[in-house]
Amino acid sequence: MRDLNPPGYRGPVIAVVGGGASGTLAAIHLLRSAAEQQRPVRIILIDRHGRHGLGQAYSTTHPAHLLNAPVGQMSALDGDPDDLTRWAAAAGIGHDGFLPRQIYGRYLRDTLSAAERRALPLSRVTQVTSDAVAIRQNARGRPLRLLLADGCIDADMAVLAIGNLPPVPPFPALQSHRFIADPWAPGALDDARDGSPVIVVGTGLTMLDVAIAVTTGNRDTAVQAVSRHGLLPRVHRGPPPPGSPIWLPVISDATGPVQLTELMWQVRSAMASRPGSWQDVMDALRPHVPGLWQRMPARDRRLFVRHVARYWEVHRHRVPPATARRITELRCTGRLSVLQGQVTKVAEEAGQVRLHVAQGGSTAELTAGWLINGTGPATDIMRARDPLLRDLLGRGLARPDPLRLGIEAGPDGAVLDASGTPSSTLFTLGPPLRGVWYETTAIPEIRAQAAALARRLTAGSQERQRPGSAA
Repeated sequence: MRDLNPPGYRGPVIAVVGGGASGTLAAIHLLRSAAEQQRPVRIILIDRHGRHGLGQAYSTTHPAHLLNAPVGQMSALDGDPDDLTRWAAAAGIGHDGFLPRQIYGRYLRDTLSAAERRALPLSRVTQVTSDAVAIRQNARGRPLRLLLADGCIDADMAVLAIGNLPPVPPFPALQSHRFIADPWAPGALDDARDGSPVIVVGTGLTMLDVAIAVTTGNRDTAVQAVSRHGLLPRVHRGPPPPGSPIWLPVISDATGPVQLTELMWQVRSAMASRPGSWQDVMDALRPHVPGLWQRMPARDRRLFVRHVARYWEVHRHRVPPATARRITELRCTGRLSVLQGQVTKVAEEAGQVRLHVAQGGSTAELTAGWLINGTGPATDIMRARDPLLRDLLGRGLARPDPLRLGIEAGPDGAVLDASGTPSSTLFTLGPPLRGVWYETTAIPEIRAQAAALARRLTAGSQERQRPGSAA
């Protein structure tokens, strides 16, 4: 067992599983909350790849991989929306409103370091590189024991900041080195930059990043993107023109059930009344989505996920103008093509990947040197292969939400066990709460959840401290 605390320390220990954006924001706000209350806390930040502060999203080193949200929306600090803007200015980093993702990863790391300096000497964070594979309840000592691939850690509480589920291809996985199941695994795209044609299944944000990555510095690589809908993410525009604020009846009425058909009618009517201003309607609606989702009947939630979600995502998760220009250039020069259809067969023949794509009553055949799964995060937690999730669900310490989009939890992030009882030691935030709030994968939502969770955990930490404890 790893003892990461100084001799004699008996204060609270909080393990944060996942060192990406969710885990880093959780650690930042835990440190800030502990500093404000002058209470000791030890935070163990666990990341399987050692990418603390970066995670999957911000570990890219490609300068053309930009944030998909403007700088003004990406502050790590809840209640301080200008923190990132000030940090970039102080660091002499110029931008057009959208920073490279690798720069944002640097910002998260700097903000974590600043939060720790502020919390010292009472509180501190320890970064651990390992894979958390299970959680057990202790009969004595600290309530939880986290089993790692190379040891274990005891803690009073654990925060599951595991981010999005790994992608799952919508076809039987091809047993070939020419099939890249997860393009964001470390080094996954290195070989695919050899100039061979590339097929990407999926046409969302992941596909755009992959297309930019494999075509950079190589004038020969051509990419074919395939998806059932053939929809590409829309583009951010500049600041909205002055005018009256967007109003929807469903926003002003915060009580009663929300019917999907009525919500869609109101959104369409608002867009029709403001031609060319659909982005304003989407942005006005977004902060209210978690509350609307909670009030929507289960049947309507299922209908949304099945029939509406893809259209919502391409309008909601937009790309910077610079990214759109790069994609347009690739399409206009014939280096990126988009095909609508359903993949029905995948095979490898003579060192080439061959796909059959059903298009209505016909079938198209595509051939390439590489096949990349660009469908984005998986949407069924019961199919997840992550050992920690399988352990928690299998042992009844957690249960899936009714749509199986993630983990079921209370409004405060407390994980519900198999019987529906909220845990007092196990919490989660960010993407695992998609079934609870739906809109919970972007920085504004995650930082608010991190701040609220930090206040709760540090407020209760004094009671968990043992007699005679010392920082």
